[in-house]
Amino acid sequence: MSFGKMNKFADIKAITTTKDSEGFATTSETVIASIRVYREGRHGSERWANLAAFSEATDLFRFRAIPGVLVTTEHFIECERELFDITSVENVKGRGMYTEVLAKKVVSSVGKS
Repeated sequence: MSFGKMNKFADIKAITTTKDSEGFATTSETVIASIRVYREGRHGSERWANLAAFSEATDLFRFRAIPGVLVTTEHFIECERELFDITSVENVKGRGMYTEVLAKKVVSSVGKS
């Protein structure tokens, strides 16, 4: 995967909920890493046909592995002002060079009629 294909920018975020002394919950977002990614939307390719049977993912992201950072399904990806919930993380070919993430787009129900 070359930098030419990784033409989008994304943030990997951790969203945490904390309660204050009065019991009110507040959510905070922490950016773990800002990276260049290759983003592929769900379409009729052979790869997506194989994934369709068990995956609810809407997008696939590939990026270079980040030393010292472990990306998990508890994290989120923000790309082009859209938020994606990570459903699967895979080390591409087991070499530790690239990471492939399947993610589901988070759609807000607020403001829709």
